[in-house]
Amino acid sequence: MNHLGEIISLGVAVSWTITAWYADKASRRVGAMVTNVLRLVLATLFLGLLLWITIGRPYPIYANQEAWFWLSLSALVGYVFGDYCLFNSYLYIGPRFGQLMMTLAPPMAAIAGWIMLKETLSLKSIFAMGITLCGIAISILSRDSGKHFKLDLPLKGILLGIGAGVGQGVGLVLSKIGMGHYSEAIPADAPGQMEWVLPFASTMIRAIVGGIGFLIILSLRGGFGKLISAVKDPVSIKYASIITLFGPAVGVSLSLMAVRYANAGIASTLMALTPVIILVPEVLINKKKIRPKEVIGLAISITGVALFFLL
Repeated sequence: MNHLGEIISLGVAVSWTITAWYADKASRRVGAMVTNVLRLVLATLFLGLLLWITIGRPYPIYANQEAWFWLSLSALVGYVFGDYCLFNSYLYIGPRFGQLMMTLAPPMAAIAGWIMLKETLSLKSIFAMGITLCGIAISILSRDSGKHFKLDLPLKGILLGIGAGVGQGVGLVLSKIGMGHYSEAIPADAPGQMEWVLPFASTMIRAIVGGIGFLIILSLRGGFGKLISAVKDPVSIKYASIITLFGPAVGVSLSLMAVRYANAGIASTLMALTPVIILVPEVLINKKKIRPKEVIGLAISITGVALFFLL
């Protein structure tokens, strides 16, 4: 199917919009560290159940040492470093500006793909990427701008946002490398479902390693008391469940599937449409009025997306 990777990438953007919406709520309620531990533990359980139902084993069967190494490295870069930075950036600069910094992910993915995978981008693709990123930036910057925009954000929040973008972009490419090794390790007589189950099995490896990483950091900070309190809080569990479903369980798994069928830089750019798509719930739920600049930014972003399909 033509442009399958691009279509999946758009689905990832929608999934991550839902994740971002509830991640901000959860982080402000129980903290970014506890939120990440909860969602990765729940993701591991969910993915284990999925694998058990589909291939009869509740763990990533057939994964070799190379697959575990690269997927674990991607978890440390994308989850432990990238998501830690992202969730904490929400606390300092809010989800809107946090998502603005995430526009660094596509170029970082493209650069990492060029260095590690020797992937190349045509001038037309680079042009489409630039158009899309410009639209995303305009949409976000217009939200808090009047006639004159003044960037007045804490330096710590900006650095955390940059770290989030770098972590996601590089982590995505590391995941692609890990899945490549995983795919090569699957024997010829493996169940036919392994082809589409592979991204979910890969995500389970990442969730396991990422969860362990966050637990270690949480223990060093003496935060187990907050974790226990969060487990007893129905609202926190509700938020964590939603984040898990649309984040590690569905969104991340689909993102790994997307990079199997599309260039990492292009896929990451389309996934970066989250800050534009998030305008929809803001209008329908928060009754937020969209400013003309936001409409312009949205139109530019959609144009950029269309160019990926037309060029």
